[in-house]
Amino acid sequence: MDYRRQISAFFQRRYGVSLDPEREVLTLIGSKEGIGHLALAVVNPGDVVLVPDPGYPVYASGTLFAGGTSYSMPLREERGFLPDLDAIPSDVAKKAVLMHINYPNNPTGAVASRDFFANVVAFAKQHDLIVSQDAAYNEMYFDESDRAPSILEIPGARDVAIEMHSLSKTFNMTGWRLGFAVGKADVLSALARIKANLDSGQFTAIQEAGAEAYEGIDRPEIHAARQTYAERARTMAAGLRDLGFRVATPRATFYVWAGTPRGLSATEVVTRLIDEA
Repeated sequence: MDYRRQISAFFQRRYGVSLDPEREVLTLIGSKEGIGHLALAVVNPGDVVLVPDPGYPVYASGTLFAGGTSYSMPLREERGFLPDLDAIPSDVAKKAVLMHINYPNNPTGAVASRDFFANVVAFAKQHDLIVSQDAAYNEMYFDESDRAPSILEIPGARDVAIEMHSLSKTFNMTGWRLGFAVGKADVLSALARIKANLDSGQFTAIQEAGAEAYEGIDRPEIHAARQTYAERARTMAAGLRDLGFRVATPRATFYVWAGTPRGLSATEVVTRLIDEA
């Protein structure tokens, strides 16, 4: 409970969002587990789930295990790697029960604004579906101007949305397997029932470490880690551009999403890398 209270306090400090630690905060064994189990909680066979493409594979695999069907939402460079909600066919939107989004984004490094999240919330209300925002990289921004918002800042978001967070990236706690979900209480309750039958929660000592981590999230070490990732991203992006790749310097995450050099397909580039490098 101390861990969930600390998460609630963090959300109040960082986003100005007040959460009930008993009903609106759920401990996860890493956000991957939460994403995978979410489909079992809310998706029935034949349901449609809206999945970003490219995107974290668990969005689609969790859907598959629950008997649902994934509908790909392309993330295109010309749209800032944001899905075009207006391009989703009405018959698909009508069958959809869940939409996965992920900003800051894996693997493109794209960031999303509050306006985008507001459009997602409106779309979800219009089509009566749940939104799961994968916020694993929210604290991995490079400049203060790019600090990621929470979808729960949007008025009405808690009627339709949950948000998944991970300590793996922010605190380099990858092997510790600790995360949390926040937001729509009845969805978290359904997810908790799945978890109660499939896992037994995370070791209390690790939760206590997580509470300590979030209490000191603004400590200098976290800032230094962000700066290291930013320097690496700038170096990698510049080097790839020198080699002829089309790549923008990312504003968050630890990914560099590179377009292939003109005239070469992705398959040709990968083959040359394997054969020549």
